[in-house]
Amino acid sequence: MLWAAFLLTLNGCVREVERPRADAVYVLPPPQMAPVYVERDDYVYYPRYRMYYGNRSQRYYYQEGRSWVSRPEPQGISLRVLLSSPSVAVDFHDAPAAHHAQMIRTYPKRWTPPGMNQGRPGGRDNFRR
Repeated sequence: MLWAAFLLTLNGCVREVERPRADAVYVLPPPQMAPVYVERDDYVYYPRYRMYYGNRSQRYYYQEGRSWVSRPEPQGISLRVLLSSPSVAVDFHDAPAAHHAQMIRTYPKRWTPPGMNQGRPGGRDNFRR
């Protein structure tokens, strides 16, 4: 009798589960992705060292082997020497790697701005004769 009462109690707790249809198609909602914000940067290019400086990011970008790196300070050259070398403000705002091939064609390593000779303004020699 106790067994029958137990079965009757369980019978009230069990309900039939609806099985999915074999021909049904279930579509998951698309994943929610956080928006990505890319800050546009203004770069200065140093042709002699093939290095870029991002004014907003305050980082230096250059190649090490086949990889591009960004660092808060240039490696292998003093900041004083780098800043005294010829430089040019570039007109792109995305990754320097995307434009580097064109930059090295336009500004070879020995490039100097017009009017400069060996790093001396006006093309004049600073030596007395």
